[in-house]
Amino acid sequence: MAIRVSPKLLQNLPCFIRSLNSSPSSISAISPLNLPENHTDTVVESATTSHNPILNFDDGERLFSSVSTGNLLRSSINLHMAAFDPIVDMGIWVMKSRLLETMIFRDVILATVKHTFYEHFCAGENLEEAGRTLQGLWDDGLKGILDYGLEDASDNESCDRNLEEFLRTVESTKSLPPSSILLLDNDIDQSSGEDQYFNLFKKKRKDILPTNEFFLQQVSFACVKISAICPIMLLERVSDVLRWEHKDPSFHLPWKLDTLPIFSDSSPLYHTLKRPEPLTPQEEQDLHLGHQRLLKLCEKCLETNLPLLIDAEYTSVRPVIDYLTYLAAISYNKSDYPIVFGTIQAYLKDSKERLVQVAQAAEQMGISVGFKLVRGAYISSETRLAASLGFNSPIHGSIQETHACYNDCTSFMLEKVARGSGAVVLATHNLESGRVAAAKAQALGIGKGNQKLQFAQLKGMAEGLSFGLRNAGFQVSKYLPFGPVEKVIPYLLRRAEENRGLLSASTLDRQLMRRELKRRLKATILGSESTR
Repeated sequence: MAIRVSPKLLQNLPCFIRSLNSSPSSISAISPLNLPENHTDTVVESATTSHNPILNFDDGERLFSSVSTGNLLRSSINLHMAAFDPIVDMGIWVMKSRLLETMIFRDVILATVKHTFYEHFCAGENLEEAGRTLQGLWDDGLKGILDYGLEDASDNESCDRNLEEFLRTVESTKSLPPSSILLLDNDIDQSSGEDQYFNLFKKKRKDILPTNEFFLQQVSFACVKISAICPIMLLERVSDVLRWEHKDPSFHLPWKLDTLPIFSDSSPLYHTLKRPEPLTPQEEQDLHLGHQRLLKLCEKCLETNLPLLIDAEYTSVRPVIDYLTYLAAISYNKSDYPIVFGTIQAYLKDSKERLVQVAQAAEQMGISVGFKLVRGAYISSETRLAASLGFNSPIHGSIQETHACYNDCTSFMLEKVARGSGAVVLATHNLESGRVAAAKAQALGIGKGNQKLQFAQLKGMAEGLSFGLRNAGFQVSKYLPFGPVEKVIPYLLRRAEENRGLLSASTLDRQLMRRELKRRLKATILGSESTR
């Protein structure tokens, strides 16, 4: 049965409903990469001096309108703590120490972490808690990307257990009630071209939906790491032989299936310095099992109509991750909207070249491509590994080069979206990249409701960017790691260690929150005085 939703939610769906607020808005033109080391409130002032009709970061009241003062205060405190290196250092030391082996310390530590960073950055310990987080996001006009926090499996048994958890996660989305919106004909902006996906949806579901009824799902994607469903040591072995085959095509791999390009001329090959032994029959069988696990997960996603994001990981195992990802894409990306999305890490020097090669090869095969674009999360470990082997880092030499590469990859994928030959998830916390992407999408005539363009940020990060994009009508999701605290916390700490720059770059977000808290406090005080 259709239900009418609140005007606030309708206002956030301009792809289907005429905007209730047509006044011009503004956008920040500042890039976090240019922020000084000692940040002050002038950052916020600088960020709101350049005007653009697409996004608006000026109006803090509207930006954080869906966030209670208590939640805004907690978020601000947690972000300040997460950006303070000594706290991150202490947390990493504690989680790696033997303190967790002592019950009394273990309980205290896990309870402390759970009620601070865990609740800020994670969706919950189980699917029920994650469902409540999803509902809260939906009420705020956002969607969720479910990620059960598992990686680096060591054997087939653990891979099988992990697969069952991933399948259960995808299956659980069926039980989440879709939000049904009753639309009137005069609510739809027929002249803007932004009803393209709405019409496509009606065409696909016309046998079960009334003309003016549209169901929106709270979950936009599922997410998986290949290292959770295929043993990590096997991934390293297979990547070695794939790299050597690229060096020496005479190195025959009888088990290898036809796939999309996984190397470019500039791809790093230093991980494999000598000819590896061919895979043993057992390794070939284990690789087949890993491939079948991924296909089984893709089949469940297809059945549930939920696309799957496959994460990128270390460059030491990237070749086999791409190999398996592209095999799955060839099998399942046969319609206009892809089920399988690979990941491109823009901090790698060969990322743009590989992206273009894959997209061109897929187009020749008649396969739709989907990519999640990220900057990358393994800077320290990748640089250390390359240096230990006597090679230059595979990562761009400066953050400016990484930003430029990310924006170039974004532009390339947006042009494919505009032509109807690709889909992209722009996973970024960078305000400037969000601004550039929004402007490019508008210039290309990509409707804001087009599901082939989506933005994503981690839960608890870049809230200002998420809400700004949401207010502009774009599809925005929050990345939601979930699972038992003791399983997910080590994963979060690794991310914190690798992403110190990301956490410290939350300065603008923290300042936007602080400014809105000051405004609310002032309004409360003035309101109290006026009632005397």
